[in-house]
Amino acid sequence: MKEPNITHADLIVEVLTHILSHLPPASLSSMSLVSRRFNSLVTTPHAWRIAFSRHFLGPVAIDAEKSRLDSDEFEHRLLRKRAFCRLTALASWRNEYILRTRLLRSLARGRPAETQASGPQRSPRTGSATTQAVTTYNSLLLYPVSHIDGAFGSGLEKKAAVFIHGASEQGIAAVSEPAIGKSGLGGWGISDRQMFTHFADSFPGEIQWGLGSGEWVGCPHGRTYFLSSNEKRGRFLSLAEGPSLPQLGIPRLVPLSTSICSVWIAKSPQVLKTTNGLCGILTGTSSGILTAYAVGPSHSYNQRYERGQITARWVICPGVPIIAIRVDDNFSTKRHAHRRISAIVLNALGEVFYLSEIPLQREINSKLSPEQLDQLAWDTGRTARWELIEATRRAAQPDPFNTRAVDGSYTPRSSSHSMGLNQAQVAAETAEIEEYLAFKPKHFRKVCQGWDMQRKLEVDFAGDDNHGAGESVTVIACGKTAEQPASLRRFTRLKFSSALPAAQTEAFPRVQSATGLPSIFGDSGSTNVPHSSASSDSSGSQATLATAMWTESNLTLDLPKTAQITTTAIDMSSIAQLTTSEDPLLGMCGSPGSSEISTPVSSSSQPLVPAQIPGHRARFLAIGTSTGTVIVWDIRAPVSQNTEIANHIDPVRIIHTDSPQISALGLTSLYLVHGGNDGLVQAWDPLGSSLQPIRTLNSRFSSRARRRLQQAEASVQGVGHNFYAAGAICLDPDPTRLRGIVSLGTQLRYWSYSSSAADQYKGNKRRLRYSQRGSNRSSETDRYSHTGRGALKDYIMNERLELERQKKEREKERRLLSGRFGVDLLGSGASEEQLLAYACMLSEESYTSDERKRRESQSSAGTSYSCGTIAPQNSVTTQEQISSSSSVPSHDSGLEPQTLEAVNEDLEPDLAEAIHRSLKDVCSSTATPEETMSEPVLVSSAALHLPCPMSGPSTDMRQGTTQQEITDFELALQLSLAEQKSRPMRAETGSQASSSYSEDPLEDFPSLDNAAASVHSGRRRRARGKGKGRA
Repeated sequence: MKEPNITHADLIVEVLTHILSHLPPASLSSMSLVSRRFNSLVTTPHAWRIAFSRHFLGPVAIDAEKSRLDSDEFEHRLLRKRAFCRLTALASWRNEYILRTRLLRSLARGRPAETQASGPQRSPRTGSATTQAVTTYNSLLLYPVSHIDGAFGSGLEKKAAVFIHGASEQGIAAVSEPAIGKSGLGGWGISDRQMFTHFADSFPGEIQWGLGSGEWVGCPHGRTYFLSSNEKRGRFLSLAEGPSLPQLGIPRLVPLSTSICSVWIAKSPQVLKTTNGLCGILTGTSSGILTAYAVGPSHSYNQRYERGQITARWVICPGVPIIAIRVDDNFSTKRHAHRRISAIVLNALGEVFYLSEIPLQREINSKLSPEQLDQLAWDTGRTARWELIEATRRAAQPDPFNTRAVDGSYTPRSSSHSMGLNQAQVAAETAEIEEYLAFKPKHFRKVCQGWDMQRKLEVDFAGDDNHGAGESVTVIACGKTAEQPASLRRFTRLKFSSALPAAQTEAFPRVQSATGLPSIFGDSGSTNVPHSSASSDSSGSQATLATAMWTESNLTLDLPKTAQITTTAIDMSSIAQLTTSEDPLLGMCGSPGSSEISTPVSSSSQPLVPAQIPGHRARFLAIGTSTGTVIVWDIRAPVSQNTEIANHIDPVRIIHTDSPQISALGLTSLYLVHGGNDGLVQAWDPLGSSLQPIRTLNSRFSSRARRRLQQAEASVQGVGHNFYAAGAICLDPDPTRLRGIVSLGTQLRYWSYSSSAADQYKGNKRRLRYSQRGSNRSSETDRYSHTGRGALKDYIMNERLELERQKKEREKERRLLSGRFGVDLLGSGASEEQLLAYACMLSEESYTSDERKRRESQSSAGTSYSCGTIAPQNSVTTQEQISSSSSVPSHDSGLEPQTLEAVNEDLEPDLAEAIHRSLKDVCSSTATPEETMSEPVLVSSAALHLPCPMSGPSTDMRQGTTQQEITDFELALQLSLAEQKSRPMRAETGSQASSSYSEDPLEDFPSLDNAAASVHSGRRRRARGKGKGRA
């Protein structure tokens, strides 16, 4: 008996939600049409969220592969919310579930995408590559491609994808367009001379990355080469060597001992517009100097700069190489108003510096000399200060006796004008910087811990804590050396209120209250804490209201000690690069970065909170290892509650590939693409809907090629070029478009699969068949349109005809089986027992019929003559019988094939030959009936069944009936009896004839076997004598 406060409906809803979560998306959608109750249940986000979690296992897939979970724990973990980046700007759990499953199905199917025109002169018949799903072409580079980037054309742009790819070993880049399958368009890049040197050629026997003797980091006198997109020849960017000016904060640089360690170039006009063209190119040197250059004149800003003109310069970490630079490509004035981070740099000691201000350059009307431009760049750099993340500050080597003159944990850097230093302080700072610039890498390895130039850096500029911060920086130690094992450390910036008492405001406000307390001073005197720093432009007021703090998190990494991290990738989808204030799902204001193709129109106008967004605005980070394993984390996982304690982040997915090593990775919100050093390229689902790869984009090479791979890697000094490995991967930032490119040595492989299955979600309204009013286009001309719908209709028609042809073949085969074996005599619903019973009945009937025929044949044979006996004397035919029999047509001397076959089947070969010769001689004889009657004939009873050969070539006689054959046999029998009766009479009248016969009557007629044998042997002798001349 149930309690009164629990209703039956409450129990049914929970049970139905659990049951409906097992249904596929299409079936779950149709359940809303069953009843109102099902409609109210299916239309709630909870039902779709549970179904999504059951289909996409997420972290549960890790334990599912290892079989660690029992059934109860597995069901419990399935109910947890999944963290991921949604595919569209305006998404719901229902939309995400349906769209993601359809896109993955389209990727697995692999149909080519519809061609789109990139210009008024382009048509679908431009080349055969436009209709192919996968295109492979040469990059025109001599060494393996190591870097790829491209423009896929976003939004409503119908431009073809264009890529730029370069080889770091060669120092040359080229441009290609997969639509035509060609590289080196216009000779851009590849026409330049090769003026780059290699470290192994300049310093044979030395170890790179500042190891070994520690004298050099890279090639001395390094320079940056810049080639604009609308130029044929590039230029080397200036690295001026001027005198030291301590009063201006300009140290003395030595370019001959400096090398370039990192480079960044702007890929979007937003950065150029926000910085007014100052930061178009950033370069980091081995001496710790960061330099900014302009890319040239552009419509994005008003200031006019020359191509490659130096604009700003900073001393970030003197003497320590800058190994990585990351800049927010989506940095805008709105983000700058919130004082968000715009750039991140990493040095060889693991220190991370960030910039949240924009450098400003004073206006100069006159044309300046190179020395004056260099001084102006130093002055422009002092308008913005780089900050250090304290958790990454360099650690000094243990010095228990304090014998070192320099503190290993201290480093000077350039100051800014906001610090208010006088000339003496600036001069002292400059002198200290020059002292550190003279140190070699071996000095820092001696006094500092953690020297590693092979670290990797990944930055999430779009992370948000709803207070104008939330950016995260991940420093990845690849484990190349024994002193630095593989590890991943994430640093997240948070803002806390510090200027006001805790009683007046929350320590971590989430949502600003819409109703505030009235102030006696009016609105201008309100003491409420602002939600963000957008209302304040000065850094001083921002510092008094909020304090930025960095929290540390460790990403769990379960690898062998000797394993190394070979490559990394972060989700670069359009939605993943939006902050909370820019997210259209939170503000419902739309965004240019959203997908116009697959974004549905939301009927709800109420803003959501980040916790209600499908996927919780997660962003994935993936690494590839030397053991062939790919590990994926959520880079926006929750931070530690205590900023002084580092928390741990478990991986979202662990993928064990078939590749020996992972050499390249690509990641979007939908799928992950890995490339191995054996040439294997596969697409995976990071959410774990399938534990197997969704599609193999490129298969591994043969064993012969793998042997060549081992030979290349085992070359002199370990410098081998693998022309079979996947070097770089670039994917479309719009996850609803299944496009990407991978480099395989010097070859490029581009794929573009159709995602039309996802477009069906927009609606099921039938398309009108007729054209629009005022249009002259018909259904025939639509075949040659840019969309190619006519060709698609032909494809559907061919498929339909093929299905009809297969249906006819199956029907023909069914009729054949029915007529031959009678499989459907009892109907399609007959069972196997009924068919067996019917077969037994037919078999018994056939046996009875055969038995009756056999008995009739035996009774008829009893009345005939026995085989091998001599006919009695009274069986001689009379003259009337012979004359009546003479009315039978004359027979031909040759036997028909039917007769010969019957003889060969019923009798022995010799006996059949004897009967054949006897009948032939009798039938071909030209004697009169009287002469015939005087010669007796010995006939076997078996000959009674042989048909007499027909004389003429008439078609009617050759097709005679059985009655005619019987008549022929009777004639042969009569002639034989007549010959038998006439021989004794001739023996009495002729003495010569009597001598040829034996006295014994039985000897006159020897056995038929001997006669047949003699006839057969005689025929052989005659054949040998006459050859082929006998007729």
